[in-house]
Amino acid sequence: MNVDVNYLAVLAAGIVSMAIGFLWYSPVLLGKPWMKERGVTAESMQKTQQAMGKLYALSFVVSLVTAYVLTHVMVLSQYFFNYPDLQTGLTTGLWMWLGFVMPVQVTATIFSDKKNWKLFAIDSGYQLVSLLAMGVVIALL
Repeated sequence: MNVDVNYLAVLAAGIVSMAIGFLWYSPVLLGKPWMKERGVTAESMQKTQQAMGKLYALSFVVSLVTAYVLTHVMVLSQYFFNYPDLQTGLTTGLWMWLGFVMPVQVTATIFSDKKNWKLFAIDSGYQLVSLLAMGVVIALL
């Protein structure tokens, strides 16, 4: 089966994922509790801001890879289940999170020294919302 990839949708999904991340980890939403659980301060975060550009760029590239793969899975899902586009985007994002992202994050938490379930919830919650939003963007474009 040949999958036609809408690269504009992949780009838009990557941008949406980054925007959600900036909002999610900002003081407006979960930035303060995330910083507390990570044991960092506003001052230490400001010191690392200069080096963050490269990390944000890498994170954006990874989000594009995720959107690209999600597109392929959505096409296959729609082919087999024949759901409407929006339902395909949401269900595929959910199943990818439930089957691949969340178990990896649970395993990392289980075997970490701190076993910080609050941090797990914040980070895994972002991944879920990001995948759902990416699925919606890909479905609508």
